[in-house]
Amino acid sequence: MIHVGFTKYITRRILEGIISLFVVITIIFFLFRVMPGDPVSMILDPKMTPEMKEMIRNSYGLNEPIFVQYGIYLKNIITLNMGNSFHYSKPVFEIIMEKLPNTLLLFTSASILASVLGIFLGRIIAWKRNSNTEYILSVVGLFFYNMPLFWLGLILIYIFSFSLGLFPIGGMIDYQLWSFNPSIIEKILDILHHLFLPLITLTVSSFCGMMFLMRTSMVETLKEDYVIAAKARGLPDKVIRNKYAARNAELPVITALILGISGSIGGGVLTETVFSWPGIGYELFRSTMERDYPLAQGCFFMLSLITIVSVIVIDVVYSYLDPRISYD
Repeated sequence: MIHVGFTKYITRRILEGIISLFVVITIIFFLFRVMPGDPVSMILDPKMTPEMKEMIRNSYGLNEPIFVQYGIYLKNIITLNMGNSFHYSKPVFEIIMEKLPNTLLLFTSASILASVLGIFLGRIIAWKRNSNTEYILSVVGLFFYNMPLFWLGLILIYIFSFSLGLFPIGGMIDYQLWSFNPSIIEKILDILHHLFLPLITLTVSSFCGMMFLMRTSMVETLKEDYVIAAKARGLPDKVIRNKYAARNAELPVITALILGISGSIGGGVLTETVFSWPGIGYELFRSTMERDYPLAQGCFFMLSLITIVSVIVIDVVYSYLDPRISYD
């Protein structure tokens, strides 16, 4: 049976999420309005008459007072009518829905792979503290953790694309191959071929944090009474490590995984730009550089929505599963 306090807690977290989202989209709106340059300059033909240019600006509502534009913007956000992209001349929501699966494919795969690798290595270095194994893995982890993500991507492109020619430089598909209507298997293999380098880049840069988080959590778990009791009973080290200590130590890592999936989508601008991966991150970069206000605002809104919803879900699940959490 759901506690009344739990229901109030959920309602409060949802209201807080709505307020946070409102603040974010407000900042986004005014941030783009103070950027220098004419947002529709890229779609204006120099040969157009002043009347035609004015008509185009009116069609996008850019001649209205700023607060009138803001009111229209909020109304459109609520109805998911994010306007038309200056660059694509098509609805922003349609573009985002086209790009979102590509971003989810890349970053969900990388987050899961990084978590599996991080949990596996983290429990090893936690169990073998003050050993050469811990020292080597910690040094390697710190090296990749502090390496700029875009720099790692460029190195992989240079080695595996330019030098060895094993993987494509960028993109998601081989358009020449797809023009011949290949089979489903060939399409999947082509996407995986293009996915490999950006996936490795994100995984290598992400697993280190998961590994150190798992190590810290497991070191604390090893001090618990039930683990000490298991050792006193003479259970094998492998059973104590994997069944008793690792399972409970994985909870913070799972939380980091969920947040990592949502957060990495927003932080994937560099990766998608370096590898020309056609996702939301790449569109956010391109639309910002080209002052494509509607598309940039739509990308920011979607990323903010995913992050806020993820945080609320984690809070609600934790509060339901952990009886120690107070709803006051």
